[in-house]
Amino acid sequence: MSTFQAPKGTYDLIPPRSAKFLAVREAIAAPLRNSGYGYVETPGFEDVNLFARGVGESTDIVSKEMYAFETKGGDRLALRPEGTASVLRAALEANLHKQGNLPVKLWYSGSYYRYEKPQAGRYRHFSQVGAEAIGAEDPALDAELIILADQAYRSLGLRDFRILLNSLGDKECRPVYREALQTFLRGLDLDEDTLRRAEINPLRVLDDKRETVQKQLGGAPLLRDYLCDACKAYHEEVRELITAAGVVFEDDPKLVRGLDYYTRTTFEFVHDGLGSQSAVGGGGRYDGLSEMIGGPALPSVGWALGVDRTVLALEAEGVELELPAATSVFAVPLGEEARRVLFAKVTELRKLGVAADFSYGSRGLKGAMKSANRSGARYTIVAGERDLAEGVVQLKDMESGEQTAIGVNEIVAELESKLG
Repeated sequence: MSTFQAPKGTYDLIPPRSAKFLAVREAIAAPLRNSGYGYVETPGFEDVNLFARGVGESTDIVSKEMYAFETKGGDRLALRPEGTASVLRAALEANLHKQGNLPVKLWYSGSYYRYEKPQAGRYRHFSQVGAEAIGAEDPALDAELIILADQAYRSLGLRDFRILLNSLGDKECRPVYREALQTFLRGLDLDEDTLRRAEINPLRVLDDKRETVQKQLGGAPLLRDYLCDACKAYHEEVRELITAAGVVFEDDPKLVRGLDYYTRTTFEFVHDGLGSQSAVGGGGRYDGLSEMIGGPALPSVGWALGVDRTVLALEAEGVELELPAATSVFAVPLGEEARRVLFAKVTELRKLGVAADFSYGSRGLKGAMKSANRSGARYTIVAGERDLAEGVVQLKDMESGEQTAIGVNEIVAELESKLG
C-alpha cells in the first residue's frame, strides 16, 4: 500500500469507472458544441476577490468553503469553487464581448474545490461541465440552456430527474421583496449567524437546508408575488418556450440557488435517487455579475452540471452506458521476430483508428492470453516462429473461441473489415 492517500473528501478516477465519467462529460458537451458554444478553459485558481465579489461574501461558499491562500509574492488567491465567475473574467479579459457577435457562447469542463463536510454526492473536489451565454437578455437563451441540459441528460438514458424553475426578479422588483422577506425573518427564532445573513442577503436564508430553519419558513413571502410586470412577462416566455420544446418542469417559488449573482430565471436539476444531495446541476440568469467584477453591463445566463452526481444518478437508475471498447484487438507475440512483426501491425491498426494493445514483457502464452481476456478485446492475434515461417498469424475470436490462420499481410485489412 502507498504511503500516501487521496485527500479527505476527494476521489481518484481510475479505469474502468473513469470511462463512465468521460462518457458523461462528452454527452453533456455534445449538444453545446452543436449549438454554437465554444470551449474555454480557465486556471484552477483566481484572485480571491473575483469570487468574493461575484459569488457573494455572505454565501457559505465564500465565507466557509473556499480554499484561499497567499502566495510567496503576497497575492491572495483561491481555488475556484465554481466556474461562472472565472469564465466571465476570461471573456472580459479577452474582450470577447467587443467582437460584435453577442451573445458570447462558451462551454467548459473542469475540477472545482470547496471545503465542506464530505458525504455521498458531496466532495471537496468535484467535476462539472458548464455553459455560459454572455451579453444578451433574451428568454430564448434561458430556454435554450435548459433544453440543452435536458437533452444531454436524456441522451445518457437518465429519466428520473426533475427540473425546478423560478424567477428571482431584477433590480426593480427584488428590493421590495427583500424588505418584505427581511421583515418576516426578523420575527423568527433564528441564530445570530442566520440573522446576520438575513441582513446581508435574505434570499440565502430560504436556501438554508437545516430542518429547524425550514420549519419556520412556511409562511415566508414568495418572490413570485412581488415580480414586476417585465419580470413576469420574461418568466412566462421562458416557461412557454420550454413547454413548446416538450421539456417538463416544476414551478418552485422557493428556489433561490446558493450564489448571490442570480437574477430572473433560476433553475435546478434534481434527482430523487440521490438522497439529501439531490441536485445534479443548476443555473440561471446573472445580469449584474459583469458589473460586480469590474466589467460593463453584460446580461448573461448559464448553468453547471455535476459530472460525479450525474454518474451517481445513472447508477441509482441502473442505467448502463454503452461505452466504446477500450481494446478491440490484442496482440500476443511468441518470440522476438513475432514481437517485431506484431508490434508493427498494432501500430498500423492504431493509425486506422482501431483500439489495439500489445502483450508487453516476456510473458508466456498462458499469461499473455489472460491479459488479452482482461483487456476486453474482441480479437486476439497470436504469432510464433512457426506461424511466421508459414506467412500467417492466428486470429482468435474471443467471443466464439474460433481461431483462424490469416496471412500476415492480410491481417490488418481483415480486422478493419470485421470491426467495421
